[in-house]
Amino acid sequence: MITTIKPNVLSRTLLLFMMAVILLAGVSCDSSPSPKQQEPAENKPATDNRGVIVAMGDSLTSGLGVPPEDAYPAQLERLLAERGHDYRVINAGISGETSSGARSRVNWVLKLKPDIVILETGANDGLRGIDPNLIEDNIEQIIVRLKEEDITIVLAGMMMVTNLGKDYIANFNSIYPRLAQKHQVILMPFFLQDTATEPSKNQADGIHPNSEGYRIITANLLPFVEKAITSDSQ
Repeated sequence: MITTIKPNVLSRTLLLFMMAVILLAGVSCDSSPSPKQQEPAENKPATDNRGVIVAMGDSLTSGLGVPPEDAYPAQLERLLAERGHDYRVINAGISGETSSGARSRVNWVLKLKPDIVILETGANDGLRGIDPNLIEDNIEQIIVRLKEEDITIVLAGMMMVTNLGKDYIANFNSIYPRLAQKHQVILMPFFLQDTATEPSKNQADGIHPNSEGYRIITANLLPFVEKAITSDSQ
């Protein structure tokens, strides 16, 4: 069963947020990351028997502008440990990445042998006005590839800015729930819930979450990840 949350009405702050994300990400949407960027470092000690969660995404996952320990993957690992879940969380985010870039490096992510993947991608595509059908196909192929390896997926939904037109917004916003339903993956309906419209939860640029913003994102994400852990253990 897919859990749904009705997101708050997008405000002008969210409009400015989403319009500027790609400008500060510093990477072209049409260019794939270099192989050096694509291959996440494998730092697992030989004696580390914990489960593996890979956080795959763009600058919102990589934690652009905050210390590594404050990005959501690091905060999530600590929170899971506090709740008795024996998992490490690998930050495999790349600033500026599009769904095409994510699709091109999914096999690199698989080298980390994840039990669970948190997939957050597509916002940069939308800001460039890329065809929602292409975005959906990219995300779907990532999901299919991960499921071929029996990996549990948490899909982080995104919502698009209002200046792109009603049809585009409707088509974009429907991608995530449709794919979650089709492939029976766990859906977090809106990754930036409770942070995108709150200036105090973002950095000075008014765009990327600050440490407190990431704390809120992590807390919102937690029940979906715990659902994935339960599914992974069955």
